[in-house]
Amino acid sequence: MNVAIIVAAGQGSRMGGECAKQFLELAGTPIIIHTLKAFEQCEVIQAIIVVLPANESANFLSLAGRYGLQKLSKVVPGGLTRSESVFHGLQAVRPATAEVVAIHDGVRPFVTPDEITSTVNAALEHEAAILVAPVTDTIKEVEHDGIVRTLNRSQLRRALTPQCFRYSLLRRAYEEADVNDPELTDESLLVERLGVRVAIVEGSPRNIKITTPEDLIVAEALMRS
Repeated sequence: MNVAIIVAAGQGSRMGGECAKQFLELAGTPIIIHTLKAFEQCEVIQAIIVVLPANESANFLSLAGRYGLQKLSKVVPGGLTRSESVFHGLQAVRPATAEVVAIHDGVRPFVTPDEITSTVNAALEHEAAILVAPVTDTIKEVEHDGIVRTLNRSQLRRALTPQCFRYSLLRRAYEEADVNDPELTDESLLVERLGVRVAIVEGSPRNIKITTPEDLIVAEALMRS
């Protein structure tokens, strides 16, 4: 069984306002629901676990039911960091039946079922695979307020989600990690630290993460298009 863990436990402080960003509406529907629909429509995903703020967990199953999300199996409370929230989701997976676990940001609503399928299949083949997008800006490495070097952007990629791994591999990576480490910005880094090669799947730049009011404006434009 392939399981998606949708991480949506943040409070969205950069967005402002009282409503957590994952529950803001995009084209009349909460962002988190748009995200879940992509996984609901993806045939290689059999179950979905959502990680939410503790105060939002109790009522979410009924909300999801109103949108016909049949694959949602569990809602678990998040932790103090993103890594801790993912680990909470991982602990809710049944080890006996789990094959690939797909970790995805709840505020990336433009991922497609095809992108999810390709990344899961790459993880089945290589043990670990993440969705990426090209870097279009020129990237400078800096130190002490000065440029050290200009990086070759043809060799650079932006890490997107989903990030997909064999369950046993990701569980081992988390058991050896400090989930409070601020440098742990994604799951791939944990697996890289084990010395495991992580394959890449080229994805669309449309797969944006909505974290600021400006992102929401872009998302509305993408939705209209």
